[in-house]
Amino acid sequence: MSFEGQTSRPVEAGDPTRLGATYDGAGVNFALFSAYAERVELCLFDAEGHELERITLPEYTNEIWHGYVPGLAPGQLYGYRVHGPYNPEAGHRFNPNKLLIDPYAKLIQGEIKWGQPTYGYKFEDEAGDLSFDETDSAASMPKCAVVDGWAPTRHSRPRVPWSRAITYETHVRGFTRLHPAVPRGLRGTFDGLAHKEVVGYIKSLGVTSVELMPIHWFVDDDHLLAKGLRNYWGYNSLGFFAPMTRYLGPRGLPGFRQMVRAFHDAGLEVILDVVYNHTAEGNEKGPTLAFKGIDNFSYYRTMPDDARYYINDTGTGNTVNTSHPRVLQMVLDSLRYWAEQMEVDGFRFDLGTILGREPSGFDQRGGFFDAIGQDPTLSRLKLIGEPWDIGPGGYQVGGFPPGWSEWNDKFRDGVRDYWRGEHGITRELAARVTGSGDVYDLRGRRPWASVNFVTAHDGFTLNDTVSYNERHNDANGEDNRDGHSDNRSYNLGAEGPTDDAGIKAARERQKRNFLATLLFSHGAPMILAGDEFGRSQNGNNNAYAQDNEISWIDWRKIDDAGRKLTQFVRELIALRQAQPLLRRESFRDGMTVEWLNPAGGFQTDEAWNDAGATTIGLRLAREFGDGEEVWKEALILFNAVDSETAFILPEREGASWRIVVDTAADDRAEGDALFADEAGNPQARLFPRSLMLLA
Repeated sequence: MSFEGQTSRPVEAGDPTRLGATYDGAGVNFALFSAYAERVELCLFDAEGHELERITLPEYTNEIWHGYVPGLAPGQLYGYRVHGPYNPEAGHRFNPNKLLIDPYAKLIQGEIKWGQPTYGYKFEDEAGDLSFDETDSAASMPKCAVVDGWAPTRHSRPRVPWSRAITYETHVRGFTRLHPAVPRGLRGTFDGLAHKEVVGYIKSLGVTSVELMPIHWFVDDDHLLAKGLRNYWGYNSLGFFAPMTRYLGPRGLPGFRQMVRAFHDAGLEVILDVVYNHTAEGNEKGPTLAFKGIDNFSYYRTMPDDARYYINDTGTGNTVNTSHPRVLQMVLDSLRYWAEQMEVDGFRFDLGTILGREPSGFDQRGGFFDAIGQDPTLSRLKLIGEPWDIGPGGYQVGGFPPGWSEWNDKFRDGVRDYWRGEHGITRELAARVTGSGDVYDLRGRRPWASVNFVTAHDGFTLNDTVSYNERHNDANGEDNRDGHSDNRSYNLGAEGPTDDAGIKAARERQKRNFLATLLFSHGAPMILAGDEFGRSQNGNNNAYAQDNEISWIDWRKIDDAGRKLTQFVRELIALRQAQPLLRRESFRDGMTVEWLNPAGGFQTDEAWNDAGATTIGLRLAREFGDGEEVWKEALILFNAVDSETAFILPEREGASWRIVVDTAADDRAEGDALFADEAGNPQARLFPRSLMLLA
């Protein structure tokens, strides 16, 4: 393959240990892993994207192709062409006609122009992906940019203990896109998220950790663009070291680190949602953008009996092969880059089960988990796994190793089922509220191994959970077939918005019930941004492609009910942080945990087995030494039925119970919540569908 711009400039051997493009003040070292390549060309481009030179990397050491080019500087645009066998049936898809993104690129500029050039095979050929396409893709591909690195500096991080951690899940673009206090030029960017009004608001809630949905460079899928949509959530990564370009503000790449520091200065941690389980290159019919053309057989898991096809444990077409040492190294290098250079405090791993999957299946002592656990940097961070994928044995809630926390969907489902009025669910609720010890109380794991949530980006918002029985995803262009059908939601009598005052009041109370249950449960709570004031997606439970008002938080629509709910959340969080009974740190801390029935006695086996007996009380007690501000005893009363229920309270000589939180306080007559029966027994009058906290 000839090219008029083939360079004759001197190229030195360089260093194979510095993967990616590394500027040293005098030139740039390039290093790329490919075990099966026969030759690697470095392609240099001008600012308009015109290819200027092709430089053959001169050395090959330990499966790393490398070279040093004197005189190159930050800002230089580049990509790779990799020569090797095109034999899909053996797992090899090399095609030097395709410009490839450097897996270690720290900045990627431009967008993909979809069409035949971005695919390694011919669309119209009967041989399908076994055919070979000679169309050059350079004009259709984004380009990598050399960046000037920076040395880590002394910087104070919040380092919030897990027992006090409260996570706030949000989206960089959607959180500020309509924020009136953020200048228009900053909205939807890292710079906008760092705005003092934004940071101040999040801090005011009392949360401790901001979890950002994927910010790694990802792809806008061709089929979405054809429908006038684009990838909003970002779960389609291609560059694991580069931030998504559309999130860069006027400060450019440094804006990300300045955003992190703005949160740190406010005492808030930053956690990244990362997607190392698959890439945007899809299956055998997918495009050739990076890994597929660099070394397909090494980077992806292929079928053992036919390497033409991919193991698809992710449901996206391919699965990253973290069993390969160089691929595992790439993932670890990426994590360390974001932790050390960009100063983030932890990671949430999308489809995290994939990362623990070896050829024999999921293994919590697999290479990825072992490497993380032994790493002096990564092992000290907050590590959160999404413990499921669609592969065999893919549901691993409770199966991650010590040191990890996990998204606990058992909490979400159990709490939703309880508050929508399902029978036979009280035993499940009891386990979830007290830290899911049936799942996590082993090998020294703590209650915070359970990341408790009732809503997340995927699914209904809190408002929609109490307003819709069915999904309403028509805007996605898939005939409302996409998204979950098992929402465990309840609209309380009307589908969607209503003018019925009774239904509206019941929905507001249900929101308070969910939030109070979440924040009074043992474990590590996570709140979806906007739930604190009732944000709606109009019943869309799969807004992955809705980069518009469906997904963006519209701060102008927050009404009096929303402001009141926000204040309620602030009060709940303050209570949780002030009272150790509500944020248990260990299953072995000597805390008394007792379940009571409305008659005032301990919950019996007969009561547990009574499917209709859903009203229940939780007594928590522990000695904390002297100090009036710390409770030694508390009661949480749950009433999910549609009728008022009297609950006999334990008698305490010389003391009386006081109500701290009553989710029905706005609905009941003033002063009728506590009373004594004819025998003098203290009782609480629980409003229909309500929760009460007493101390």
